[in-house]
Amino acid sequence: MEGRLSPGRASSPCGLRLILLPLMLLLLSCCRAEEEVLMNTKSETTDLRWTNHPADNPEWEEMSGLDEELNMVRTYQICTPKSPSSNWLRTRWIPRRAATTLYVEIRFTMMECSGLNQRHCKETFNLYYYQSDKDEATPTHPAWMENPYTKVATVAADHLLRPGGDRRSNIKLVRLGPLRGAGLYLAFQSQGTCMALLSVRVFYRKCSSLRRAFASFPETIPHSLVEQAQGVCVENAVTPPGEHSQPPSMLCGEDGQWVGQATSSCACRPGYEAVESDVRCRACPSDHFKAGPGPSGCRPCPTYSSTKIPGSAYCPCYSGYYRADSDPPHAACTRPPSAPRSIVSQVNDTTVTLEWSEPLDRGGRGDLTYRVLCSSCGTASKGLAGSCSPCDDSVLYRPAQRSLTQRRVVVWGLHQYTQYTFIIQSLNGVSALSQSEPASDKVNVTTNRDVPAPVSGLKRTASSETSLTLEWDAPVLQNQYHILDYQVRYSPKDGEEAGQWQYVSSRSSSVVLTGLHRATQYQVQVRARSQAGYGSFSGANSFSTQPDGARNSQLVVMAVLVSMGILLLIAAAIVAVYCYRRRRTRSDISDKSGHFPMGQTMKVYIDPFTYEDPNEAVREFAKEIEASFVKIEEVIGAGEFGEVCRGRLRIPGRKENYVAIKTLKGGYTEKQRRDFLSEASIMGQFQHPNIIHLEGVITTSCPVMILTEFMENGALDSFLRMNDGQFTAIQLVGMLRGIAAGMKYLSDMSFVHRDLAARNILVNSNLVCKVSDFGLSRFLTENSSDPTYTSSLGGKIPIRWTAPEAIAYRKFTSASDAWSYGIVMWEVMSYGERPYWDMSNQDVINAIEQDYRLPPPPECPTSLHALMLDCWQKERANRPRFCDVVASLDRLIRNPASLKVTHPEGPSSSQPLLDQRVPPPLSACGSVSEWLRAIKMERYEMSFLQAGFTSLDIVSQLNTEDLLRVGVTLAGHQKKILSSIQTLRIHKTPPTILY
Repeated sequence: MEGRLSPGRASSPCGLRLILLPLMLLLLSCCRAEEEVLMNTKSETTDLRWTNHPADNPEWEEMSGLDEELNMVRTYQICTPKSPSSNWLRTRWIPRRAATTLYVEIRFTMMECSGLNQRHCKETFNLYYYQSDKDEATPTHPAWMENPYTKVATVAADHLLRPGGDRRSNIKLVRLGPLRGAGLYLAFQSQGTCMALLSVRVFYRKCSSLRRAFASFPETIPHSLVEQAQGVCVENAVTPPGEHSQPPSMLCGEDGQWVGQATSSCACRPGYEAVESDVRCRACPSDHFKAGPGPSGCRPCPTYSSTKIPGSAYCPCYSGYYRADSDPPHAACTRPPSAPRSIVSQVNDTTVTLEWSEPLDRGGRGDLTYRVLCSSCGTASKGLAGSCSPCDDSVLYRPAQRSLTQRRVVVWGLHQYTQYTFIIQSLNGVSALSQSEPASDKVNVTTNRDVPAPVSGLKRTASSETSLTLEWDAPVLQNQYHILDYQVRYSPKDGEEAGQWQYVSSRSSSVVLTGLHRATQYQVQVRARSQAGYGSFSGANSFSTQPDGARNSQLVVMAVLVSMGILLLIAAAIVAVYCYRRRRTRSDISDKSGHFPMGQTMKVYIDPFTYEDPNEAVREFAKEIEASFVKIEEVIGAGEFGEVCRGRLRIPGRKENYVAIKTLKGGYTEKQRRDFLSEASIMGQFQHPNIIHLEGVITTSCPVMILTEFMENGALDSFLRMNDGQFTAIQLVGMLRGIAAGMKYLSDMSFVHRDLAARNILVNSNLVCKVSDFGLSRFLTENSSDPTYTSSLGGKIPIRWTAPEAIAYRKFTSASDAWSYGIVMWEVMSYGERPYWDMSNQDVINAIEQDYRLPPPPECPTSLHALMLDCWQKERANRPRFCDVVASLDRLIRNPASLKVTHPEGPSSSQPLLDQRVPPPLSACGSVSEWLRAIKMERYEMSFLQAGFTSLDIVSQLNTEDLLRVGVTLAGHQKKILSSIQTLRIHKTPPTILY
């Protein structure tokens, strides 16, 4: 049946696989993001009852058919290859619920026009939508035209039906958004197509519920501006108190996937630890504890403590053991110390000196202190000893009575001939927690026992390698006692034996110390003993065992060595000053001559793939940034490896700024991670105002990210297309000059870009252009009928920007980048037009081999097109270097009048330019609609026809005022339309088309 198509099924295993493959891919995509279906015609069991236009002669016909699973479905078919009239089909009202971005999946079949042999046959249809807050559409409202309807896309078939060929269907997925109304209608426009709509599914994607970073995030519907989903801490997790703590949040991407890391301060509460990475907290088992919130795990109870209750934040101590308030929860429990030992007292008139040894048991702590308690027990002569009372405030202690860390105290201010009891208590940090009194020892003393005064005048009278002969002055006694003997103690002053005292006695005021070490310093103290007891030791004096003669000779040798060292330092200083002055003189001479000094060279690019470990290149050339410094705000696109986002970077001590963030998708291989980070290793070596600046990388957490400066206006080609005709020639030349300056810098560093194109130039808010995209390595595809370059990940790249020698011999140099720069110049001057238009890659290669070149864009200055032709010289040695390009553009900027000279209208047969794909003039077209489509202005087709401009004769008389009335307000679009009309007035015959 001519003009009618049905969704037949595949008749071979190959056809079955072709049907199953999209279904498998669809199932895989469902695993990654949840979908909420708003409309699905495959599930309808009754008539769809969609609206046809024109209503009086509807061409869209609703029919029943079988899908791939042999289920009965409702379809719409149309076949009007003989007529170019518009036939519309509109769905019923579809409520959008809470979604602001919808996806439409269209499954359809389409006949190939070559088999129908009809002039007006088309192989595309248009998809529109109309938003409304309620179901208000009628057969006449809204008007059946692009405005008020919004065009989504022109849909083309990937697989066309041919007589006797496979009956393969097409699946197209389009995105609608951002949406504001409560619902919408979909509309399909056919203008001469022969096709069948097999099914239409409308759905939105949502982020499924998720647990991450100890936070639970609910199912979230993304919006066109990506929003932060708010979560709550999971059970047994808390947010630490503080003014900076915020509820958990995470970015829900437009594609229904969670993006980046969760911003969460949730952590397992005290007594609970993390399990299953970061999604659940469990109680610490018995005999384990966790003191505070955070990611740390439970720990065994410290020594002398335990707990039998799960989820404990601390472990109670055993009986008799304690933990001080200042001790951390993980500290072992301790106990009070034992009593001090061996108290020794010395009495001198009314002063008592007490010394003692430390306790045998310190209680397991290091904060041991002592306290002295004094009790007066009465006058000894009156026999009142035993009736003791605490000493009054007249008794003083040095250094202190309490919190003593030394084992010696001097007590004075005592009464004469009085018996005292001194108690020494040992304490530590837990003594106050114990119920019992601190352990102690005591000593009884009686004042006015006159011991000898300290000796004085200690000196050396002789010495040898192993002995010292010492003498001193005998102390003067003020009572009836006399000196019984002297006690001498000595020890090495330095070394392992320092402080290890050895004692000898002498009945006279001299002594000979023997068995000493050679050439060693000893410290010596002496005290006297009488019937009243020992006096105190004298101050420590130092003496050497080395004989005087050897000691003097050593001093002489040391003096000679010091003198030689000083002379060497003076000589070195003189040589250094001489070398410094000579180097400064050479530097001045070099600077004046304009050449680099010997050994100084220009910085050269280093290929990161030459490193044995590519991660080393990342560490060397890219700065690692903490993930907490980055906040993702919006997904702005998708790259080869993952999503591209806009975010904020706040590094302590620096001003916050916007950054572009490239993320690496999860599930990557090590090779993909290496290829992804290689761009950062390359970009990090460049510092130039016209090269995109690398802020840093995040490699220690997931996802892996590359952070660059944020360019507000995006890619140059799309920016120019959106602002068609809005810039002056001098502004466009300024953009080209910036690109050339960046390429000159890369060329000076011996770096070849290989993929220079307007799509890889980024523009900031000040119209500064910067070269980007350094991450692709390419090789020529083998055995391909369509020569393209293929990246290491398999993505094909068109060769419209590629120099001939790079196509034929893979010779990539700065000269091949110069060829690509000429194509970029053409893109800029044509406001983002596609180079070589719709020619195939093979046609481009053939045309270049025949010395054809792109013609000048409309109103392009002659000087700029001449520079383009220089860049497209067949011999690469004849192409200008980038330093020459920069100099040429600078001359044009200094002389703006040279930019006003343009090529005459119309092609010239004498120019070796590629003119076979120039959009045809008005006279080469059969209708107004065909002419508008030929110059890519089909958006104004309905406006022209409604304004009465239905014939080419009327259109040929239009001027600027007429275009404004039609609705053509953009200056660039006005120039393109008037240029085509002007061609008709000058050339009455169509130009020659070369193939």
